[in-house]
Amino acid sequence: MIVRHVRLRYTLLTRGVFDHLGITEQRVASALEGVRRGSARHVLIAPPGAGNIGDQAMVEAFVAAADRPVTVVTRGPKDFTLPVDLAAGAEIVALPGLFYGAGGAHANALARLKVLLTDAATVSIVGADIMDGVYVLRSSLRRSAIAAGSARAGIDTTVLGFSWSGKAPAAALRALRRAGAAGVRLLLRDPASAARVRDAGIGGVVETADIVFTDDRRDDAKADGILRGIDGPFAIVNVSGLIARTVDQVPEYTALLDHLRADGFTVVLLPHVLRDTADDLTACREVYAASGGEGVLLIDEQLSPSTIRSLANRASLIVTGRMHLAIMSLAQGTPAITLATQGKVEGLMKLFGWPELCVAPGPGMGERIWAVASQVLAAPDARDRVQAGAARARALAAANIDRISGNDARERYAERNASR
Repeated sequence: MIVRHVRLRYTLLTRGVFDHLGITEQRVASALEGVRRGSARHVLIAPPGAGNIGDQAMVEAFVAAADRPVTVVTRGPKDFTLPVDLAAGAEIVALPGLFYGAGGAHANALARLKVLLTDAATVSIVGADIMDGVYVLRSSLRRSAIAAGSARAGIDTTVLGFSWSGKAPAAALRALRRAGAAGVRLLLRDPASAARVRDAGIGGVVETADIVFTDDRRDDAKADGILRGIDGPFAIVNVSGLIARTVDQVPEYTALLDHLRADGFTVVLLPHVLRDTADDLTACREVYAASGGEGVLLIDEQLSPSTIRSLANRASLIVTGRMHLAIMSLAQGTPAITLATQGKVEGLMKLFGWPELCVAPGPGMGERIWAVASQVLAAPDARDRVQAGAARARALAAANIDRISGNDARERYAERNASR
């Protein structure tokens, strides 16, 4: 046991040294030498997925906009399942060693990626909250290095809308700077993140919004089934399993649910990330049990982004600890009070001109959320304010798909927005 522990510590230390010295990036760059641009398909480097509805929404938004086949590069073959209306336009290629593998596994994944890139008209990397290295440094460095390598090969390369924390490690910043210098378009998805990256002297910055704002597909039939039996107004509440690691949310949300039910709302508890790590379903079940269940509907399955958009469109209010649930709700014109984590939510609410919708997690947050909710529900122009922000966000978010959608798709997108 002691020997195994020492080996693990040594491995982690070695990886950290390699990452901070830039050796990880050098290996990626070397493996991708000789790549030449193609035209047959778009290559999308996907986020982790595997139970994260926000990740699913970003991938679906990209495939929905693409004017030619898409190769979606994932960690595993089951990380994403595309809906029927998108499945014919994409293939999923699992490269498990690409971001987290070492030695031969990583080298083999890079060799397979090189073949895929040779056929690519564009390369797009889902940035989201991955690029700044706050969660996992190595995977962010590898993404930046892949972006830089494909751009140097002459391939049109973009890091799709992402956030950038003020606490980003220096190694992540250096890697992003090299990507920008290589000609990669860096799409920052909120004003605060864009300012941080620009202030660091990094090139290629484009201020945008999250790619999920470009997708407006809804599944009303599924939503009808879920809401059957609910009469009157309802609010959607998400309990984040990530925030649950550091905050006892049960008493906070129990108090909030009491307020909402007393005000005449049915509460729909909606998990947004359903997986073993930071599981929202477990967190939602704990709140459901504490609430007594009356006037509360617990969703215990992973819904599609299209179904969530339909539910959000009909809700009076959203409360969420997950940013992509906020994005899908705001895009539907529904106010979304969102708990702030990693500095990314503040920028989103600045984009919407409503910073009060961002609430800090911690003791007393239930009453703080209700104070904001009361103001939102009483404001006669609440939906108008959100819809105006959504229009701005859609216009900015178009930068995520303008290189992959073709003229016809861009015109359809512009017409769709004009009709809103």
